[in-house]
Amino acid sequence: MPQLFAGIEGGGTKFIAAVGTANGDVLAETRIPTTTPAETLSACVEFFKTQETEFGKLSAIGIATFGPVDLRKDSATYGHMMATPKPYWANADLLTPFRDEFGLPIGLDTDVNGAALGEWRWGAAQGLDTFLYFTIGTGIGGGGLFQGQLMHGLLHPEMGHISLPKKPEHTSVCPFHEDCFEGLAAGPALEHHWGEKAENFGVGHPAWEMEAGYIASALRSFICTLSPQRIILGGGVMSQSHLFPMIREKTLAELNGYIQAAEILERIDEYIVPVALEGKAGILGAFVLAEQALNA
Repeated sequence: MPQLFAGIEGGGTKFIAAVGTANGDVLAETRIPTTTPAETLSACVEFFKTQETEFGKLSAIGIATFGPVDLRKDSATYGHMMATPKPYWANADLLTPFRDEFGLPIGLDTDVNGAALGEWRWGAAQGLDTFLYFTIGTGIGGGGLFQGQLMHGLLHPEMGHISLPKKPEHTSVCPFHEDCFEGLAAGPALEHHWGEKAENFGVGHPAWEMEAGYIASALRSFICTLSPQRIILGGGVMSQSHLFPMIREKTLAELNGYIQAAEILERIDEYIVPVALEGKAGILGAFVLAEQALNA
C-alpha cells in the first residue's frame, strides 16, 4: 500500500482538504468554508479522521496556506498566521490541531509555494530548478523554486507588493501601497477602475491592454532580479487565455533586448506559460510538502 498523505490548500474563501498518494492520486477531497480557525481546522481534522477509516493511517500532512504566515522553524510563533486582514485569522495556530490529533510530520508553506511545488512535480515546471509561479486573481501572490529550494528568507516572498509605474488615472486598491502589483492588477483593481467585474469584459475590452501592461512590467523586474528559467501564470484573471500573447509581447518590449537568452528572445511562448494542473496544483503541492516533511 503506498504512503498516504493529507493535504490542505488553505484560502481566504475555502479550504480544500484531500487525501492522496506520493504519485499524485487524489483519493478523497472536500471543500470547507473558511469561517473561524476553530471551525475550519476542526472540520479538516474530522475529514482526515474519516478518511483514515476508509484508506488507512496517514503518513504525513502538508499545509499550503494563505498568509502571511510564520515559516521560521526557530520562531516561537512558527505555524501561526501573522497580521492577515482575514477576520478571526490573525495569530491563528495552524499546526497544533493536527499535531494533537495525529502526531505526524507536518510540512507548511504558502499557498503559492505549494502550487509551485505541484507544477514542479507534475506540471509546467517539470525538470526546472529555478522558476516563478504567480496567481493573479482576487489577490496576487508569487513563489517558486530558486536553485531547487522553495523561496524563503526573513519571511516569505510577497511578490504581489512590488512597486509598479502607475498610470495617473488609476487608483490602487491595496490598503498598504498606492502603487503595488496587487493593488493595480488584481481582480478587485480591475473592477474598481472599470466599474464591473472582469469576467464581464469582452476580449477586446481596454482593461486587458492595461492588465497585460502591468503584468509585463512586473515580470520585467522579476526576470532581471531572479532570472527564472520559466514563469507560470495562474489564477482567475489568467483564465483569460487571450492575455498570454499580450503579456509576452509587452514583456519583450519591457526588456528591450537587454536579456540575451534564446528562451526569451526565440521561445517566449514556452517561457511565459499558463498552469498545467488546472486548479489541482495547490493540493498536489500540499502532498509534496507532506512527503518532504516525512523525509526530512
